[in-house]
Parts: sequence; structure tokens; C-alpha cells
Amino acid sequence: MPRSFSRSARIAEQIHRDLSGLLLRELKDPRVGPITITAVEVTRDLSRATVYVSSLADAASTEQSVVALQHAGGFLRSRLARTLQARSVPHLHFVYDASVERGARLSHLIDEAAAHSVTPEAGPEAHDDD
Repeated sequence: MPRSFSRSARIAEQIHRDLSGLLLRELKDPRVGPITITAVEVTRDLSRATVYVSSLADAASTEQSVVALQHAGGFLRSRLARTLQARSVPHLHFVYDASVERGARLSHLIDEAAAHSVTPEAGPEAHDDD
């Protein structure tokens, strides 16, 4: 029976879980602020993993966190090698994921639009210009 997930998807999920724990417990770089790993994509040949990170902090500190994560990539990769059940560990590439920020901004805009909308009970009589 074929498996429902490819090997690269299973490795990506394992990297996601393990990296989240490593960032929480072992990475002590002060340049890395409070970040969240939103997704991990691994190439088919398992040679490279793109790690998407997000933060609710300002864009400048988030970019600084991504640069610090790139710098700590070797350390994180060596720690992943201890837990990852694979012959080789993919090279890590960190990318800022702005989808959470966009989602929060859109939610705020929807809330504003809902607050300023005309209530259905008022109908057209409430806006007479006479």
C-alpha cells in the first residue's frame, strides 16, 4: 500500500518539530527574537530545506532574526543531525514569511469595515437627505 505522504514531506514535518524545540531551548543568540516556524519545505533530493519563519515584531527586528538564523544554520543543522533519522541533514535556508502579518492586517481591515457598515434594520430610510 503506498504511503500518503512523500519522504520529503515527512522529513519536513520532522525538521519543523525538531527546529521549533531547538529554537526554544538551545539557541541563545540575542539577535533572534520571538519567532515562529510557519512551514518547512524540503527539496525532493533532501539536500535543502527552506524554513519559513514569522514574527509579530517589527520588520527590522524580524529581518535581523532571519540573518541571525542564517548565521546559526550550521549549529542548528548539527543539532538536527542528532535527532533526524536520515543519512544526511538538509542545508537550512531561512526565509521571512509575511503571511501571518498579512492575515492580521486583513482581519483588522475586515473588522473596521464591519464596524462602519450600515445595519440592515436601518434600511434606506435612515439615509434620507431631505
